[in-house]
Amino acid sequence: MNKYRIILSGGGTGGHIYPAVAVAEALERRLRRENVELLFVGAEGRMEMEKIPALGYNIQGLPVAGIQRKLSLANLKLPFKIAASVRRARQVIRDFAPDVVAGFGGYASGPVLWSAQRMGLPTLVQEQNSYAGVTNKLLAKRAKKICVAYYGMERFFPAAKIVFTGNPLRGSFGQTGDARAEALEYFGLCADRPVLLVVGGSLGTRTLNEMMKRWVARRTSDDKLQVIWQTGKFYAAEMDGFMAGRKADGVWRGAFIERMDYAYAAADVVVSRSGANTVSELCLVGKPAIFVPSPNVAEDHQTKNAAALVARDAAIMVRDADAVTQVMPAVRGLLADTARMSALADNMRSLGIADSADRIAALIVGMVDAARAHVVSP
Repeated sequence: MNKYRIILSGGGTGGHIYPAVAVAEALERRLRRENVELLFVGAEGRMEMEKIPALGYNIQGLPVAGIQRKLSLANLKLPFKIAASVRRARQVIRDFAPDVVAGFGGYASGPVLWSAQRMGLPTLVQEQNSYAGVTNKLLAKRAKKICVAYYGMERFFPAAKIVFTGNPLRGSFGQTGDARAEALEYFGLCADRPVLLVVGGSLGTRTLNEMMKRWVARRTSDDKLQVIWQTGKFYAAEMDGFMAGRKADGVWRGAFIERMDYAYAAADVVVSRSGANTVSELCLVGKPAIFVPSPNVAEDHQTKNAAALVARDAAIMVRDADAVTQVMPAVRGLLADTARMSALADNMRSLGIADSADRIAALIVGMVDAARAHVVSP
């Protein structure tokens, strides 16, 4: 049996890297590791160049970079970097000779898939957000399959190519009821008091941290709310200084949450940004959520992700500019309305897809088989 040879491209942030890794792991489960050869392609100097090798996979880097939102001399170099990246991508493809190239977003996906398509190779695009990015819309014209996580994506892509797969996730995210007691013990929290999970990403979120500072400063002795508060690495020292000498009972605080499965299991309500992977995780665990979309992302896609769930009565959204003053009252109102919490959780859960990575892996394998059958057919 000839090995399945597949290039996976995605990077820049964990939101692009880990979906690609989840599909790589699904391919190895489906085909057995000895029957598949995988190569990742990322952007030089970005986190994938460290994270992917640490997980045991090979990766090649391209000199591509993203456009700077502010006026910058770096933008003048961008066309040259793109051209160099396309040349490098074509060489990587020639050397590796893949059967299929799959893109998961990030700086490197554009040059790699664009080159593969013009070299006659089948490609798959995975769009994680409810509002498609410019690069994916361009790549979709020649892609064989387009994997999406939201309904209504026909407004961006050819309907015949769309496959509803959800967003692939690493790890186990599912119903968390049986783990609640263990999770509460892990965080040092009580079973008879409500728990709020506040999470804003690995680096942290200024808005959510300011919201929590305001709550801590105004907290009274009869406040029964417990909190799991991820400050993020960037704000950890600042939050340590703020909390010094302040009441901290019922508050677990850390720069990073190692056990997100426990955090979800313990939480009654979640406040978070609305990146694609976070939304997908919450759909699987089925928790009432208040989203505070980041205003600092391309094409405002976090607002569109949150709005897609709000339209299905699966979440609440508060603007970033209003979050410091409005989110905690919204949390209080939600905790006081068990029927509303239950409806949000049920509607959120109805959107979850647990086997997304396996669905995408099956599509990739099918694309390889179809391409090989076409080559050997008379």
